[in-house]
Amino acid sequence: MDTNADRLRKPASDAAIAHVPVEERYRTLVDAIQDYAIFLLDPTGHIASWNAGAQRIKGYHADEILGQHFSVFYPAEAIAQNHPGEELKRAAALGRWEDEGWRIRKDGSLFWANVVITALRDEDGDLIGFAKVTRDLTERERLKQLEYASELASRVEATREEEKKRIARELHDDLGQQLTALKMIITALLADDSTTPEALAYARERTLAMSHAIDHALASVRRLAAGLRPTMLDDLGLLPALDWLVTDFGQHTGLRVALNCNTHTVAFNDAASTALFRIVQEGLTNVARHATSATKVVVDLRCDRSNCELAIHNDGAVVTHSTKPAAGRPPSSGIAGIRERVRRLGGTFAAGPLPQGGYRIQLAIPRTAIALDLPSGR
Repeated sequence: MDTNADRLRKPASDAAIAHVPVEERYRTLVDAIQDYAIFLLDPTGHIASWNAGAQRIKGYHADEILGQHFSVFYPAEAIAQNHPGEELKRAAALGRWEDEGWRIRKDGSLFWANVVITALRDEDGDLIGFAKVTRDLTERERLKQLEYASELASRVEATREEEKKRIARELHDDLGQQLTALKMIITALLADDSTTPEALAYARERTLAMSHAIDHALASVRRLAAGLRPTMLDDLGLLPALDWLVTDFGQHTGLRVALNCNTHTVAFNDAASTALFRIVQEGLTNVARHATSATKVVVDLRCDRSNCELAIHNDGAVVTHSTKPAAGRPPSSGIAGIRERVRRLGGTFAAGPLPQGGYRIQLAIPRTAIALDLPSGR
């Protein structure tokens, strides 16, 4: 309940606030905010103001950071690609630019930031600087990554179980039947101890049948082993293994498959050979499962001194699985598996429909991550 004294004090307080310049009130408010880094940049991107939230999030005191270019908060690879400059250009052109990504604190640690840059203009419309608001979303991003990793692990485990079922089915239906037939032949031969010419001829016929059955059984074992990991990947290297893979895929699906490479002089390391082989294998599997009207698949593997690029494109129906998981759902294990392999090698990944029809999976990996050396003359 207000007293007369309270009622008298309020107008006096309001009057006191009214006498404080608006700019000073705004500065006091901004300086007191702890949860957001709020600061001004001049038109070239140099830091012109600093608040308590900026000090808490980024670790710099005002006297350490004022006058420095705001690119000091960006990782080296972002600076190399001129991300800071591009962000200012977009903010100046659009009035406002928002982005999320990794930023660097004073101590060198990374944090995931939501960044809003707003262009500031004078009455004549001339650019006088930028206002930058940064929020630390590291914990949210870590939770998202943990959730994604958990979902991906579930998908991978489900894929492994499906693969185990497939192998068990092949062992039972194919190899099991062949071994059963062999056992029946051996049982029949052991039961007949006759030495007549007819019995000996029958034994030779059964022995020949056993030889054929053994050949089929060995072929089944080799096929199963090759499906798990082709020996030629270790014995001969990536390119012969890819050549075998696309040839085998074409024979089993009836699709025309072309493999184009300029990498015959590239010495791929073991991890890269395995990853690229699995990526092509998973990409072809996606075509077989989802591109139902495809007639042709092209696999391109190209390397220059900086990167190795791999593209798998088909002329059929669009592969329906998005490269990004829908809300509340993990991505397709095939596409997710490819993206995860590329991420581990420090590369970039994209997938989508082609303008002329069909679908393409495309990725680029730094050559230093996959090659043992850089051949001379390249």
